[in-house]
Amino acid sequence: MVNARLIALLSSVGVVLAQVLGTQKAETRPVLMWSKCSKAGCEKQKGEVVIDSNWRWLHTPDGSKNCYTGQKWDCTDEESCTGCALDGADYQGTYGVTATGDAITLSFVTGNNYGSRLYLMHDNATYEMFTLLGKEFAFDVDVSELECGLNGALYFVNMDADGGMKRFPSNQAGAARGTGYCDSQCPRDPKFVGGKANSADWVPSKYDANSGVGGMGGCCAEMDIWEANKMASAFTLHPCKTPTYEVCKGDADCGGTYSTERYGKHCDPDGCDFNAYRMGDPSFYGPGKTIDTTKKITVVTQFIGSGETLQEIKRFYVQDGKVIPNSESKVNGVKGNSLTPDLCKNSRTVFGDRDATNEFGGFEAMGKSLATPAVLAMSIWSDTIKSMLWLDSSYPADKDAASPGVTRGPCDVKSGQTADVRGKYGSAKVTYSNIKFGDIGSTFDSSGTTITSSTTTGNSSVVTSSISTTTQVVSGDAGDRDKAMPMSSTSPSPSSGLTPVVAGDVGDSMPSAKASAAEGSSSGGDASTSSIKKCKAKHSGKTKRAVPRAGLDADA
Repeated sequence: MVNARLIALLSSVGVVLAQVLGTQKAETRPVLMWSKCSKAGCEKQKGEVVIDSNWRWLHTPDGSKNCYTGQKWDCTDEESCTGCALDGADYQGTYGVTATGDAITLSFVTGNNYGSRLYLMHDNATYEMFTLLGKEFAFDVDVSELECGLNGALYFVNMDADGGMKRFPSNQAGAARGTGYCDSQCPRDPKFVGGKANSADWVPSKYDANSGVGGMGGCCAEMDIWEANKMASAFTLHPCKTPTYEVCKGDADCGGTYSTERYGKHCDPDGCDFNAYRMGDPSFYGPGKTIDTTKKITVVTQFIGSGETLQEIKRFYVQDGKVIPNSESKVNGVKGNSLTPDLCKNSRTVFGDRDATNEFGGFEAMGKSLATPAVLAMSIWSDTIKSMLWLDSSYPADKDAASPGVTRGPCDVKSGQTADVRGKYGSAKVTYSNIKFGDIGSTFDSSGTTITSSTTTGNSSVVTSSISTTTQVVSGDAGDRDKAMPMSSTSPSPSSGLTPVVAGDVGDSMPSAKASAAEGSSSGGDASTSSIKKCKAKHSGKTKRAVPRAGLDADA
């Protein structure tokens, strides 16, 4: 374990340590079971989740003096700040995070903490890595308590498996302390970027009392599988010129939420999204609708392609024993119900949005991202900058709501304001469960059903895609939840007899949207800020997932 004497010795010979593992507070990570699937079946995996480093108490390595408080750094320069320690976390007590079996619940407000962002771990030193292209990802979600202005987000980003320790030797904390976050906004609110303290040119946020913006940002591609509350949902792809972690510097280089220039030199901050409401179908998603958000939902996403070539991203759902294809776009000039090159290009044209997706490499670049191992992130957050209007209301608010692409959900344009959301919906929470990953058609069973774009026959569930690819889709038990099955044991066969609901090809066209906005974090030791997404997004204006409070004292 790194101690103060060793830090002083290494500093004297020109070696700077960053993100040291603090030992003032013990950490026990929540255990989360998930499944790895193949044609032969699914095997339970025992994983853990770790909270992002920005939420943690940051203090001097030889004591308990804060290195960061509120919106400001307490250390004097980049080198001294870089030597600070990231301490352990009390997941339930400080952040409201609990896990049981294959389910994890994230509470919105816990004490003085607002929101959280967590990553699935492979072992104590590395994140679990998922290579999505040619695979299928499924999970269950309960958004019934997420009102207008809230966002439960599950997504993938091309972070380093070890949190950046190998690439940036000054980082001595790594994945064990949730380091190395990046996304397509090139967020500049992380306290550490590229293994160094982001204290230089740090400016307190105008939008959140516990966050700020530094001179550096962390860029990488992201795939937003799910951004949603009970009123609206979206999924979005965000390519970057280079899919993996890169450090950017300043407004023109970084772009994104924290910069005066929206479009930087690395990533697509807007993304190509599919939101059924925005695509002209307000009857598809919400309380009592086709996808009934008062109930648990199984979300299945297929990444069609091979090598580094992405052809299509399909989406469908399972609820009440029924396989439900994604809604078809009803916007003139935009056809389909899955994410495809045509849908992404046409929707930008019809909506009058800048086509940043293709400017930053489009499907070719996104194929490289999905062929590159990525980290699974899960969060709950509110949007301190744009009030989540880009997800569930009309955005921009001053545009005609009847114009194509402006209305994204039924929420009022005055909803989602930070004080209202935190005051009214403090007890809100989201639960993610039954996570499965594997070959196309392997994550659930649908014996007795067949799905095509227009007919239903036979003994297996088949999706015929718009790219003339036929894939078997298993849609069986929407609720196969063996809470504590031992690692590597084979899960029981899910129940069969699902009834398909044919509402268009289960895989015909669809984007997404993401979020990791700065929310607010702890009162006590675990504290900090996270990344706010899409401050000025022309397309979606999001702010990235949750932001924690600045590091106060240890849990007081």
